[in-house]
Amino acid sequence: MSKECIPLVVADMSPFSRNLLKQLKESGDLPSHLGLLNMLARAAGFRNYQHLRASDTARIRLDTVTSGAVDYARIEKCLQQFDTDGTLVRWPSKRYVQELCLWVLWSHLPSDEVMQERQVNGVLNQLHRFDDAALLRRSLIGMKLVSRNPDGSDYRRIEQAPPPDALALIRAVSAKVA
Repeated sequence: MSKECIPLVVADMSPFSRNLLKQLKESGDLPSHLGLLNMLARAAGFRNYQHLRASDTARIRLDTVTSGAVDYARIEKCLQQFDTDGTLVRWPSKRYVQELCLWVLWSHLPSDEVMQERQVNGVLNQLHRFDDAALLRRSLIGMKLVSRNPDGSDYRRIEQAPPPDALALIRAVSAKVA
């Protein structure tokens, strides 16, 4: 049998131990190796040991997909554009930094809501300090993060999954604020 390490993280040990004890009492005898693995997995909230293994395998797959694609040097450069309140201090000179910073602003716009230009400007004005909501609004539209009617009346955030770099920056800015 292989000796793969499968982490078992339990939020609260007390219910975990109560659940495990209950299962041990119900079984009567000492459980087999696989039986004990299943009991541990069930006590942690999984259906069985196989479910725990499948969950861990998926976590590893997802970690390699998302974390391998993130350029943390870029994230660090972009993070310097925000203060401790998560406010964009200045408009970056480099295009790739601008685009990543726009994703952070996009994440603060309400989803599935039609907004007027004044409402969009209000949200953007709270998120930056260089007093140019029009630049930010046009840039969001140019990147296809926000759509608007041809007459400029209605604005709507375009729902999409941020790229891994943008997602990492959104998380880093949120952590900076917290």
